[in-house]
Formats: sequence, C-alpha cells, structure tokens
Amino acid sequence: MNIKNAQTVKQKLLNKELLSMPGIFDMISAKIADQFDFDCLYMTGYGAVSSLLGLPDAGLATYTDMVGRVKQITTITNTPLIADADTGYGGLLNVEHTVRGYEDAGAIGLQLEDQEFPKKCGHVDAKRPIIDLDDAVNKIKVAAASRSTDDFLIVARTDAYSDYGFKEALRRASAYDKAGADILFIEGPESIDEMKEITRSFDKPILVNMADGGRTPILSASELQEIGFAAAIFPATGFLAAGEALRQSYQYLFENKTSKGIDVPMHDFKEFSNLMGFDHVAEFEKKWASD
Repeated sequence: MNIKNAQTVKQKLLNKELLSMPGIFDMISAKIADQFDFDCLYMTGYGAVSSLLGLPDAGLATYTDMVGRVKQITTITNTPLIADADTGYGGLLNVEHTVRGYEDAGAIGLQLEDQEFPKKCGHVDAKRPIIDLDDAVNKIKVAAASRSTDDFLIVARTDAYSDYGFKEALRRASAYDKAGADILFIEGPESIDEMKEITRSFDKPILVNMADGGRTPILSASELQEIGFAAAIFPATGFLAAGEALRQSYQYLFENKTSKGIDVPMHDFKEFSNLMGFDHVAEFEKKWASD
C-alpha cells in the first residue's frame, strides 16, 4: 500500500471534498480509469465477479478470487484503490486474513458488509439476511485492529434498510462508527430526504452508492456535496456502458457479417494498443532484440 496516497485520500474524505470513484472490474477498465486524475478507484464486487467468473455477485467468488483481482489491478495502475471485500469471506479470523491480504495486495482500503455469508449484491432482490449486530460490530473491530496502519481505510456497509427499515440501518451505522470504521455506507436509501438524514446523523465520512439502475436516486456532484457525502461510488457505470457497446457491436456483426458501417463509438486502435503497453514492447525490442 502506498502510505502517501492513502493519507491523501483519507484527508480528502475527512474534508468531505466528495471523492467520485469509478467502478472498475477488469484490467481494461482499470487501465482506462487510471488515465484520469481520479482521487481513488473502486473495485466493484458485482463487476469483478461478473468479469472474472461470468457469474452473479451472489457469494460465489472466493477470497482468493477477489484478492487476486486486487493485486492485478494495483500492479497495473497508479491511482489508489478501495476494493469490495464482501463479508470478509467468513468469520472473524477470515476478516483478519482479508484485511491483511487486501493491504498486502496494494489496496488502500476495503468495504465490509453485514450480510450473512455468502452474500448477494445489495441492489438486487433476494439478498441474504444480515448477521447479528454484535457479530457485525466485532467484524469491524477486528478489521480495524488487523491493518498495519490506520491509513488503511475500513468502509463499513450495512444492508439493513431493505428488510429491517431505515432506523435499523442508522442504528447499525452508528454501531460501526463506534467500532472503528473510517467510512460509513448505508446501502439503498430511496429518497433525497433519507440521504440527507444519513449525512446529518454522523460526523464520520459517508459514502453513497450511485448504482445506475439501483434503488438510490442518481444525483449531480453538487447535489451530493451539498447533502454532505464525502464519497460516491459508481460501480455499474463502466460495465453497463461496456456491456451495451459490446451488445450493439456483436448484434451488428451477427446481422451484417462485417463491422463496416458500424455506428458504435470505438477507441482508436493505436491508442488502445499503447494503453495496453505495446509502445513499451516496441521500445524494448528496439533496444534489446538481436539482429
């Protein structure tokens, strides 16, 4: 973990400058997002599981799958990364192992949620029940105690709202605040009034999920900042855009048997090749290849 990067992100969160974090899910999305001056990237669990396994985000990916994805991303990017760590992949000992693994893999923070294991995406139906509050609090305490530095960020997410109500979600977030979480995340508020109540209720930085097509209203940056959010993640924006571009491209090929005349925005091939590192390959071979 780059301590300087982590400290910078942490200070901006404390200042509530509104960090806007794109959801990255594979190596192409990571490389493209890394070109911009984002303060931080967010590894989306939904997107990472879908792109890695072609399966739903329903507790099917293992710790090994996810920590490996974290390491792949941090190896090829320079922007700080906060990564989805689901429930910590088991009990308290698993949480300790997950925190240390994500930290060693180069993330500057992780997100833990209070669903039962195995979990499901928070914006789909049939989520898992949440675990007992005492158990969830202990997970946050263990996570905070397991990191090698306080600059590694613990994002505590509660999924209580959809099945147990808004007040229970606030109660749980308050407990996670006291347990040592750095950032609080109440999943699934369904109105601007609820979003305002969340930010009014805590002094800690609050993260909001701007999941395109999800339950929470998508607001402008100025609206989010005025409400008082310190960070906003956009987990689905990238993979939904990429998925639709692929769908249109492949449909056109299926119907026309050629890409000639296709009306889908495309990255310049040479620029894309250089982004993937072929410029380095050319320079390397020019320097080292034998006659």
